[in-house]
Amino acid sequence: MRKMRVAKEDVLKLYQRLNDEAEASGYHLNPDIEFTKELIRGLLTNEQRYGYWACPCRLASGAREEDLDIVCPCDYRDHDLTEYDQCYCALYVSEKVVRGEKTTGSIPERRGTTQEKAKAGSSSKAISELSFPVWRCRVCGYLCARETPPEICPICKARRERFEKFI
Repeated sequence: MRKMRVAKEDVLKLYQRLNDEAEASGYHLNPDIEFTKELIRGLLTNEQRYGYWACPCRLASGAREEDLDIVCPCDYRDHDLTEYDQCYCALYVSEKVVRGEKTTGSIPERRGTTQEKAKAGSSSKAISELSFPVWRCRVCGYLCARETPPEICPICKARRERFEKFI
């Protein structure tokens, strides 16, 4: 098997981009910069390997459609931040962690246990009269009513395929 090489410059560039995007969206990267850069190296390695940013702490299948829920930022990030003050791999952390009030550690895997999907369609007359379908970002919960989901979520920057038809 060929060893994946990720340039230091690429890690630093992506670190800066992710940090800027996270802070602009109300999120925080782990303040342990060296740890965070290693996670980013894992994202870039997975991008070379699979063509997408599979979570570096989970086993990816190599099939993008099967792994959409673990493409960073994963569908579980916000739930994990709320409950544990960090996402599964601890790339994203809460304000408490940033302030040093809480430390990161191992948290339970949420994948496969909470994949309840909202059902499209409803018997409610008001919902059936909507002009457009409502799309929900599976990462952050952003909702929008339009013919198709946006190319990129304006809140968390997840791509179009991370949206599901909500109503």
